[in-house]
Amino acid sequence: MTDILRPRVLVVGGGPGGYVAAIRCGQLGLDTILVEASRLGGTCLIRGCIPSKAMIHAASTFATMSSAASAPCFGISLASAPLLDMGGTIAWKEKIVDRLNGGVGALLKRAKVKVIEGWGQFSDAKTCTVETVDGAVVIQADHVILATGSMPVELPFLPFGGKVISSTEALSLPELPKKLVVVGAGYIGLELGIAFAKFGVEVTVVEAADRILPLYDGKLVEPVRRWLDKHGVALLLGAKALGERGDGLAVETADHEQIVLPADHILVTVGRKPLTEGWGLAEMALAMEGRFVKVDERCATSTTNVWAIGDLVGEPMLAHKASAQGEMVAEIIAGKRRRFDPVAIPAVCFTEPEIVSVGLGPDAPDTVAGIFPFAANGRALSMEAGDEGGFVRVVARASDRQIVGIQAVGAHISELSAAFTTAIEMGAVVDDITGIIHAHPTLGEAFHEASLKILGHAIHI
Repeated sequence: MTDILRPRVLVVGGGPGGYVAAIRCGQLGLDTILVEASRLGGTCLIRGCIPSKAMIHAASTFATMSSAASAPCFGISLASAPLLDMGGTIAWKEKIVDRLNGGVGALLKRAKVKVIEGWGQFSDAKTCTVETVDGAVVIQADHVILATGSMPVELPFLPFGGKVISSTEALSLPELPKKLVVVGAGYIGLELGIAFAKFGVEVTVVEAADRILPLYDGKLVEPVRRWLDKHGVALLLGAKALGERGDGLAVETADHEQIVLPADHILVTVGRKPLTEGWGLAEMALAMEGRFVKVDERCATSTTNVWAIGDLVGEPMLAHKASAQGEMVAEIIAGKRRRFDPVAIPAVCFTEPEIVSVGLGPDAPDTVAGIFPFAANGRALSMEAGDEGGFVRVVARASDRQIVGIQAVGAHISELSAAFTTAIEMGAVVDDITGIIHAHPTLGEAFHEASLKILGHAIHI
């Protein structure tokens, strides 16, 4: 007879939502089991956020060296072009992933969380059978936290396989393709497309909408579009992918002309969907909200003591949102009063240049905005990032000047996302930011100057 494990908390999914929830449960003294079918860290750590940023960094380094080999840069030149060993680059990326994966395991162990490797299947809302290498394990928990994450959307006329790949395969290609066609000009497609372009790949992006990064406003996106044009990345906007044809992708252009784009690989990045299949969602009888599991402001589902977090419960499908929800649910189970009600959640796009958006945009009613360009920022100019069209924009309520949104585009601007989000979460008004002495020379001075612009007396423009 199979033994039944009866923990206080069962967490299903070891991504940034699940492992954070499990660690916090352990810290709070709750007997906790975490079930993960693959590797700890989930999509973000193993095949998404972390490996993609590593590849972007490697690609940027290669591009800088290639540029120095063709023409002197800051007085620096190379006698010959750099050589790329893609296998070596992938191995370096995997070392980072392995290190972080091991770190997550160590943190869970320190929190006294039991980790079971295997695929979990629910027979009812509180009973889960996990198929492990050593046989089946049955778990019946008082509380269940669902953190199953998401998966790439597959197009019916472009199923994954062969030369059609998702972001997962794109991050582990043993050799660089000569020609890459990217379907989808959202943040995943452009992040990877730009990285491959920096590696010297001929990249074409196919997008059904009439602009790239449609979730961001046009002014914020314009520096990225300019970079793509400058570096020879072909954009087919208002175009429809039709499917594989011969050695490439058949596309209907905005002019209704059908063409075939030659491609060694076709990277499909048209979004992600919650992972709701294969683990017994139907047997749990949870209420749904469209394709997502329906939850309230505490991430409670329609079934008592069953919780759901992260990509499983809706937009924004971001790792840091999942982590915040996981920590919150753990504290609720431990008896604390919590609810998920952030003022704003930052979104970062690691394109060239980077984009940050937090809170409301400049088109929000009854608001005023101040913009400061990096062309007037000494730190940006000193690292060759002042002439790419970057800026910081602060959006405030017209009535009381409380900051309700901040957007920025520029080199390394992702590192200011914490400052931007803190200002909005703490209810800062423009005068709070202008009253802070910002270090010089830093990119953060643009935040100060954009706030001064709202008051009508920016210093450096």
